[in-house]
Amino acid sequence: MLNRESTAPVAEGQTYDVTIEDTAKKGDGIARIEGFVIFVPGTKVGDKVTIKVNKVMKKFAVAETVAK
Repeated sequence: MLNRESTAPVAEGQTYDVTIEDTAKKGDGIARIEGFVIFVPGTKVGDKVTIKVNKVMKKFAVAETVAK
């Protein structure tokens, strides 16, 4: 039986302070927490932002900026 629990170091609805480290192909900023990729639309490399995680997938998460 497969373990379906997420091993992500982030949780939906939680906020985190991150620095945008990279840019995805579609232009979204990329932050990482413990190596886990988080896509943050509307950001650019070097931005220090507070994000709220909207969706956690197996290999990445999607978040929105709540404060810069």
